[in-house]
Amino acid sequence: MTLRSVVIGCGYYLPSRVVTNAELALRVDTSDEWIVQRTGIHERRVAADGELTSDLAIHAARAALAHAKVDASTIDLIVVATSTADQTFPATAVTVQAGLGITGGAAFDLQAVCSGFVYGLTTVDALLRAGTFKRALLIGAETFSRLLDWTDRTTCVLFGDGAGAVVVEAQELSGTREDRGVLTSHLRSDGRHRSKLYVDGGPSSTQTVGHLRMEGREVFKHAVANCTDVVEAAARDRSGQGRHHGGSSRKHVRGIDSAGFMRCGCGSAHQTRRSGAAGSDGRRIYLGRGNAAMVILVGQTGN
Repeated sequence: MTLRSVVIGCGYYLPSRVVTNAELALRVDTSDEWIVQRTGIHERRVAADGELTSDLAIHAARAALAHAKVDASTIDLIVVATSTADQTFPATAVTVQAGLGITGGAAFDLQAVCSGFVYGLTTVDALLRAGTFKRALLIGAETFSRLLDWTDRTTCVLFGDGAGAVVVEAQELSGTREDRGVLTSHLRSDGRHRSKLYVDGGPSSTQTVGHLRMEGREVFKHAVANCTDVVEAAARDRSGQGRHHGGSSRKHVRGIDSAGFMRCGCGSAHQTRRSGAAGSDGRRIYLGRGNAAMVILVGQTGN
C-alpha cells in the first residue's frame, strides 16, 4: 500500500466586477481582437475596494469544503499560494484559518507567483505523504490588480483577481497505475531570468508595493522552450517512456504550449481559461509559469 494525496473537493471565487477588453481599450492602446488573438482572454475580474486576498481565499475555501462534504474542523493544514498577501505578516493563511473557524493545525503562505498553486500542491503532497498531516486545504488567491500599471498594455490585459481552492487528503492506495491522487511532480527554477517578470518594489528594496513589469515575449519563449522537457520528465517518471501518460508527446505538448500557455495552469488565479491538459488515460497535466520557474505536476483525474 502507498500513501497518496487525493483531491476530494475543489472550489473557486471571483469578484463581481468584470473588466472587459473593450473597457481596457478605452484606457490603453489595445483592442479586443489584439488581446484575444494573443492570449485568449475576453475579460478579467477585479476585487472591490476593501476586498482583500484573504476574503477571496475564504470564499473559495468554503466552496471547496462544501464540494468535498467535509467540515472545516477536519482540516489540519492550510497553505495559501499568493504573491499579494494582505500584509507582510502574519501570513494570509492564518487569516483564512480564523475566518473558517479553525483553531488547530498549521497555516502558512507560499510565494511562487504564477506557479504558486503547483508549488503549493507539491508541498502539501510531501507533507501528507510524510504522515505529518491528514487533510489539507490548498488555496491560490491573488489581487494582482493592485500590482498593475494600468497604463501598460503589455501587462494590464493579462492579469486579474480571483481564488481557487482544493481539499487534499492522505489515502492509503494500492501503489499502482490505477491510483488516484498526485502521482509525480517536477519543480524547476532558473533565477538568471528573474528580471523578465518581476515587481519593481518591496519592503526590503524600496519600501513600496511597486508595479508588475514583464518582458512578455521573453517569458513566453523561455517557458515554451522548457515546458516540454518537464512534461516528458514527469511522463518518464510514471511510464519509463515519456510519450504516454497525459498525452505528453512532444507534438502534443508543443500544442499545449503554443495554443494555451498564457491561460493554462492552475498555478494562479488570474489565468482563467483552462486548468491543464488531460490525456486519454485520464491523467492530467498541470502547468505553472513564471519568470524563473517552470513547473509540471501530473495527477490522475477523479470521477
